[in-house]
Amino acid sequence: MTDSMRTSTLPTPGERGTSLWVGWVAFAGVLLLFLGVLHVVQGLVALLDREFFVVRSSSLVLDLGYTAWGWVHLLAGAVVLAAGYGVFAGQVWARAIGVTVALVSALMSMVFLSAYPVWSLLAIALDVVLIWALTVHGAEIKAGR
Repeated sequence: MTDSMRTSTLPTPGERGTSLWVGWVAFAGVLLLFLGVLHVVQGLVALLDREFFVVRSSSLVLDLGYTAWGWVHLLAGAVVLAAGYGVFAGQVWARAIGVTVALVSALMSMVFLSAYPVWSLLAIALDVVLIWALTVHGAEIKAGR
């Protein structure tokens, strides 16, 4: 097909070194941003409303208290938000941090599971999808620049 016969100006899969997997990497970036917001909200709730959770902090796997968990979630959320922005910029460091942070996030959510199970299970599921998308074809988002 010649260029004059093309009906679209969008690159086809394989053109400029990209494939349909770029969409999955972008989805991973969106998930990083969403996961960052999720952890920030969870941290704020732990700091501001300790009665919100189903169990006392002494019933958690690690008894750090909700204040400590609130700060941990706030800091983790900030790091995840920064990595989400970096994934959209095509940065290798952001993909590496994204996978690492998603793994740590999943572990943190497992520890927090008894306090608020639905929220924690949602975070764990998003972490698994995020790790998969960033490791399969993460480098292709840079090729699409």
